[in-house]
Amino acid sequence: MNFAKMHGLGNDFVVVDGFKEHLDDSILSDLAIRTCDRHFGIGGDGLILVLPSEVADHRMRMLNPDGSEPQMCGNGIRCAAKFAYEHGICTANPARIETLAGIMVVSLSIEGGNVVAARVEMGRPRLDRGEIPFGGPGNGRVVAENMTVEGRDYAVTCVSMGNPHCVTFVDDVEAFPIHSIGPSFEHHPFFPERTNTEFAQIINRSELRMRVWERGAGMTLACGTGACATAVAAILNGHTDRRVTVHLDGGDLLIEWPADDTSVMMTGPAVEVFTGEIPV
Repeated sequence: MNFAKMHGLGNDFVVVDGFKEHLDDSILSDLAIRTCDRHFGIGGDGLILVLPSEVADHRMRMLNPDGSEPQMCGNGIRCAAKFAYEHGICTANPARIETLAGIMVVSLSIEGGNVVAARVEMGRPRLDRGEIPFGGPGNGRVVAENMTVEGRDYAVTCVSMGNPHCVTFVDDVEAFPIHSIGPSFEHHPFFPERTNTEFAQIINRSELRMRVWERGAGMTLACGTGACATAVAAILNGHTDRRVTVHLDGGDLLIEWPADDTSVMMTGPAVEVFTGEIPV
């Protein structure tokens, strides 16, 4: 199987041309586990397949290192769009990419024939607890709502960007014990489909610092949908304006949520590191 190793802000992926590589669905979960292993495989936060689509320019499937398949990946879709453009699969700009969370429109910034950044229409955030889904008591939105994790109460704001996110604002995100407490958030009984968890610190009205524990992947250097969810959560709580730079471990994303509460816009880079082949 031929592949490209790519990353968006250090959130790294094994990307495969599904137009040429015909992989049976029955092997994909195990393939993701093997290829994403950082000691015995290529290494990555996910396996991405760029595939034909009947309703868009092409389709993206992404599988986590544990073999599970999320609905959407913000850093991954920028990598998929860059891969498709630079490998001659799709030269449309903007490109319409089918995902399990719907069709995303990706506008590419191109310099010298190479994609250096992408702006993604991530869709309208889903805020009702049933859409996230969030199984805690109450109705409507989950904004600064109390949730007990490992005996401590947290004020959580929950957002779906096609996949579930639980955002918690903390005073010092650098010192926060994400490695130890992240799994307890991910597997909390309030989240029937598990959840991505973002721990964020307010810098000012236009900047956030965020670190993330991803569902099925653990701690990663960046999460695009998580940055979008965190910006939306900050806006809902009155912490920031509607154009926010989110500082992640791997770099920065610009997130914009218009005043009419329509599609969240995410802008950031994508990088191809190397290509190769591996036995399937």
